Amino acid sequence: MARPEKIRLGEVLISQKLLSEDQLNQALADQKRTGRKLGRVFVENGFVTEEQISGALARQLNIPYITLKFYNINAELVRLLPETAARRFRALVLEDRRETMLVGVSDPTDLFAYDEIARLLKKGVELAVVNETEVLGAIDRIYRRTEQITDFAREVEQDLGDTSIDFGALAANPGLEEAPIVKLLQSVFDDAAQVRASDIHIEPQDGRLAIRFRIDGVLHLQTEADIKVATPLALRLKLMADLDISEKRLPQDGRFAVKVRNQRIDVRISTMPTQYGESVVMRLLSQVGMNLRLDAIGMPPRIVERFRAIVQRPNGLVLVTGPTGSGKTTTLYSALSELNSVEKKLITVEDPVEYRLPGINQVQVNDKIDLSFARVLRSALRQDPDIVLVGEMRDQETAQIGLRAAMTGHLVLSTLHTNSAASTPLRLMDMGVPRYMVGGSLQAVLAQRLVRVICESCTTAYRPTPAELTWVLQELGERAVSTQFFHGKGCSHCNGTGYRGRTGVYELLEMTRAVTEAANHPDPSHFLKVAHAEMEGETLRRHGVSLAVQGRTTIAEAMRISNQLDD
Repeated sequence: MARPEKIRLGEVLISQKLLSEDQLNQALADQKRTGRKLGRVFVENGFVTEEQISGALARQLNIPYITLKFYNINAELVRLLPETAARRFRALVLEDRRETMLVGVSDPTDLFAYDEIARLLKKGVELAVVNETEVLGAIDRIYRRTEQITDFAREVEQDLGDTSIDFGALAANPGLEEAPIVKLLQSVFDDAAQVRASDIHIEPQDGRLAIRFRIDGVLHLQTEADIKVATPLALRLKLMADLDISEKRLPQDGRFAVKVRNQRIDVRISTMPTQYGESVVMRLLSQVGMNLRLDAIGMPPRIVERFRAIVQRPNGLVLVTGPTGSGKTTTLYSALSELNSVEKKLITVEDPVEYRLPGINQVQVNDKIDLSFARVLRSALRQDPDIVLVGEMRDQETAQIGLRAAMTGHLVLSTLHTNSAASTPLRLMDMGVPRYMVGGSLQAVLAQRLVRVICESCTTAYRPTPAELTWVLQELGERAVSTQFFHGKGCSHCNGTGYRGRTGVYELLEMTRAVTEAANHPDPSHFLKVAHAEMEGETLRRHGVSLAVQGRTTIAEAMRISNQLDD
């Protein structure tokens, strides 16, 4: 392909009737003021979309426009271009055509980029237009730190040799940024952020150290290193979290923050002594890109409407239930961020504080100094709050104080570990809370789970297995036979898993008069019957099935929720 010609983006968009003269003049003034790229100014001002810009450039230059979302990218080809060049020029090598290379770029009019890419690839270059956001996402996924992490781990191993090193003294060294152990950790955090990992597991085993990432609720092995690396790695992390580095026999918990690719990530760390050394697990809590709204977390519109109305009430207890890692805290914070206003005083009592919200008084529980949930909650109620969030109803004392607060004019939000919405009031009674208190204070219970979402880039229709078909027939009846189901084949976008991202599955039990009366009935089975009738088939299981019918998740994921409920 010939070297591209230099064209003016504004003129191209005007000639294709995607932009007006007034909009161009406004964008040029904005560009002069801010120094940002003109295409970015067009998109941020809402004049055109990235897709429209890419399509217009492709038509003008008579070259293809490729949507990367549905393109199965070859990672080996992509890596022929160094990461710095790929990021700088927003470029991806897509195809080897023997004599030439097909390269996707977001700006095909950049002549310098064309020459530089051809020089680096040592081949002729054919251009295709790709969307800038998609190309940056693909670069993040493909240029992972796996090899770098392995190299740094080897470097640490060589550094150690057979001698013992005082990492406590090393911590005071100002040149520490260059230490291999720090480079290793930085690359681990970088890689975890790139693949949207929620947890990092560092596990010493017989003769080796395994580093695993939890992505969309499932653990994946990231790398393995020599067991010698385990001790210095644990020491370095304990120093960062201000933990006792001399104590290796007892579990410890702490937290610290790291800066990864210009964004702050809060890290919760837990260490535990095991047979081969200290196991370290880190939960990553990114504060960036969190859209804390009830309608943005996958809740069905009907439940959003009812739940919003319930949390707007002036008093009462609202519980969100589900197993660990089912998104309960995110739901509660989404409700809090909608309730947060100057007229209301909000206090949270948590262990630990997971999200930081402006305008809210957040208190961290600390058992070491006897700052328990119950003690903080008692003090919080003397601070004249309107709304109190209790991280978890852990024991009878906390539950009773929370319910009393709900009876005396406060709105109390909290979580509980139960299998379903209907079993939650019974669980409170099992904890020793009097029936009248449950019936009088509890407003509603929202139960939830998280299911993995099928990867959009490789979703394909398939025939369910006999076991899946039997299960779906029980749920949907004969309608299941004519329903088309989907799964992900696995591609470069989802690291071959067939899933990308997760969404919530919900059920809501509102404590209506009938349900409250049933709660005061001595027979638990009577209460469950009334509660299930109140939910009218709007259960976790049914919501999971409906997501499978819509093609958003697989039957296997819907069945997994169902099995959790049956346990």
